[in-house]
Amino acid sequence: MSVSSNPTCRVVRPGGAYAGKQGFSYFEGIAAETVGSTGICMHLLTIPPGARAKAHLHVSHETAIYAISGETHCWFGDELEEHVIVREGEMFYIPAGVPHLPANLSDRPAIAVIARTDPNEQEGVVLLPDLERYVPR
Repeated sequence: MSVSSNPTCRVVRPGGAYAGKQGFSYFEGIAAETVGSTGICMHLLTIPPGARAKAHLHVSHETAIYAISGETHCWFGDELEEHVIVREGEMFYIPAGVPHLPANLSDRPAIAVIARTDPNEQEGVVLLPDLERYVPR
């Protein structure tokens, strides 16, 4: 999708997908790459049953998640010592710089809208493979 140099309103119809560093496939959404946004990125994510992301953080960007359907487990903290279950209809906030690892432990897909204060799709993602040992498979 080409981005105009003149800011304007745009409709994005999620169709294409891209593989995120975190280990999930994201549907194209609002981002610097798709609409020229300068302060926000928003995507639709479907996590298949049994799938889990790689441990990661977003260096200087906040993340807000709205669970459309299903439920997702998320471990977070310096050693992923904290755990929460985000259920359908709930919102979840992840501050900038907080390590986290989401997973779908259920037998049905989990669908969520994810928004970050980073307008680039993947630029602020830092993988933390050493933390993955703290989360059971």
